[in-house]
Amino acid sequence: MSEFWNERFAAEEYVYGTEPNEFFRQELNKLMPGKILLPGEGEGRNAVFAARNNWQVTAFDTSTEGKKKAEQLADSSQVEIDYRIESYDSIDLETEAFDCLTLIFAHMPPNSRPAYHQKLSAYLKTGGTLILEGFSKAQIHNNTGGPKNVDMLFSKEELQADFSVFSSLRISETEVELDEGPFHKGKANVIRLVAVK
Repeated sequence: MSEFWNERFAAEEYVYGTEPNEFFRQELNKLMPGKILLPGEGEGRNAVFAARNNWQVTAFDTSTEGKKKAEQLADSSQVEIDYRIESYDSIDLETEAFDCLTLIFAHMPPNSRPAYHQKLSAYLKTGGTLILEGFSKAQIHNNTGGPKNVDMLFSKEELQADFSVFSSLRISETEVELDEGPFHKGKANVIRLVAVK
C-alpha cells in the first residue's frame, strides 16, 4: 500500500490540498491545545494546521513521499511536527499520552479496522477527544474520492461498535461538497464523529 501512496504523493502539487479538512478545523478550534496524534496523515495538511494552532503534533504514515511534503509544508509554515514512517501495525506509542486523536479519511482493511481503532484509542487520554471524518458506504456511488471497496467505507453501526468504550459519541452521516485537491473534489457522502474517551 505504501507504493500506491508514494506514487500518488510524488506529484509536485499537494493532491489533497494544503488547507485542513473543514470538519477537523471546526472541531479542533473548540479544544484547548495539547498533544495530538494524526494517523494516516499523508501530505501533512491537518498536522500543520494543528501545529500552527499551538498543538504538539505527532503524525504517522507509511509514505516517505507524504512525509517529505508534510515536512516541507511545516517548514513553509514555520512550525514543527513529529512525523514518523509507521504503519498501524508497527506504531508503538505511550498509552494515554494524547489529548486528541484525529482520523481524517483513514480507511483501513475491514478485517483489521476494529483492532486498529482499539489500538489507536489506547493512545488517547481519558477525557481526550476523538475527531473522525471518513467516507460512508454511500460514497461507493460517487467518483469523488475514497476506496473502491465498499467494505473499507464506514457505517454508523461499525464506528459505534469500534468506539463503544467512549463516554460520549456524536455521529452523523451527511453529504458534503469536497474541495480538498484533485482527489477529493465534488459531492461526497461522509460520516463525522466526535467522541470523548
